[in-house]
Amino acid sequence: MSTRETSGSDDPIIESRDQLVAPMQAGEKPKADWRIGTEHEKLVYCTKSFKAPSYVENCGIRDLLMALTEFGWEPVEENGHVIAMRSDDMGTVSLEPAGQLELSGAPLENLHQTCNETGRHLDQVKAIGERCGVGFLGLGMWPDKTRAELPVMPKGRYEIMMRHMPRVGNLGLDMMLRTCTIQVNLDYSSEADMAKKFRVGLALQPLATALFANSPFTEGKPNGYLSYRSHIWSDTDQHRTGMLPFVFEDGFGYERWTDYMLDVPMYFVFRDGKYIDAAGQSFRDFLKGELPALPGEKPREADWWDHLSTAFPEVRLKSFLEMRGADGGPWSRICALPAFWVGLLYDQTALDAAWDLVKDWTMEEREALRNAVPKLALDAPIPGGGTLRDIAKDVLNIARGGLAARGRLGQSGDNETGFLETLDEIVASGKVPAQRLLDLYHGEWNGDITRAYEHSF
Repeated sequence: MSTRETSGSDDPIIESRDQLVAPMQAGEKPKADWRIGTEHEKLVYCTKSFKAPSYVENCGIRDLLMALTEFGWEPVEENGHVIAMRSDDMGTVSLEPAGQLELSGAPLENLHQTCNETGRHLDQVKAIGERCGVGFLGLGMWPDKTRAELPVMPKGRYEIMMRHMPRVGNLGLDMMLRTCTIQVNLDYSSEADMAKKFRVGLALQPLATALFANSPFTEGKPNGYLSYRSHIWSDTDQHRTGMLPFVFEDGFGYERWTDYMLDVPMYFVFRDGKYIDAAGQSFRDFLKGELPALPGEKPREADWWDHLSTAFPEVRLKSFLEMRGADGGPWSRICALPAFWVGLLYDQTALDAAWDLVKDWTMEEREALRNAVPKLALDAPIPGGGTLRDIAKDVLNIARGGLAARGRLGQSGDNETGFLETLDEIVASGKVPAQRLLDLYHGEWNGDITRAYEHSF
């Protein structure tokens, strides 16, 4: 999640709707300037006990973060606590609610750089972890931990969110404490380009969820899902999640997104280095100076930027588009997710072909597919008959064509299509990662969930 550092009195007060639309408009870039931002989270555990380390203990989360200074990272603090590490050229390592460690990567030109970035980061944290007796697990959800067994990190916005989550859903605390994801952030050239990419991203997000499904266990037992992480979002907070039917309506653009975000209830306001609880309150009231948490005060532009980070639909718009449907996983799949979406969205021929596949689906059919995928993954039925697996190969071929057309070569002269190979193997076998884990659980693991930790990075 976002890391806020300052709140300045010189930040402009929002006086007009133009300032609300401006962040999305500012995201427009010519194709030559499009970049790839990849984020991934990992579960952190003590190698001897498998417990999740606390923030303050020896070789706990704080020590892990500070150890990154030896690789050139600099600490970011909130109220005296280190909550992130930042680098001008390596991105940000941030602190998730229960100590999950997230790399928010730098905006990069090609997938070779993305995969190198991921590898460098994993090498760094693994080197630190080996000294500290700490490991890192690439799953979509803790396979064995209860909520009560997990620590809570000292970050102001998390305290507010954890109080608010049980008021609006049953699984929001699970989302915060027990899950991990991979996410890809991508650019657009215009409002129309953004809208088409948004629609393709939403329509095909269930396929990404299926291909990356990797959370079949809860508290040591199979939970009946292949992506329980995806299921969790369906009962987190209906006001800020979902498939967003209005995105597919005629005329969708920045103005409609602004209206949606104004209707998303607030979480907080950041002032003088602290988070003020505004959970459930209205940004529209804030614009009128009528926010109960800050009576008489109007929002500044940074408040709107903060608010844009508090909606959690399957695709999210800020000054770029975020693809949010994938479970956490190992290095190869961290590289594969940006390959999937860059291939589909960064080449016009591929984008058009992807839209042709899904443009005739009704909203009811899109919703039904999204709801079926957490349990069924590639076996989920698609509109018109058949299953997701039936179109997965076609979608991967479109993505492969898009990557080939980009012609971005690595040091060995290979293009970016090789990063799709792990997904090709999943489709060819018909078994998503979670199904392979379940086979192991019922087979050679003999029901011993601690064997899941053998799948660490």
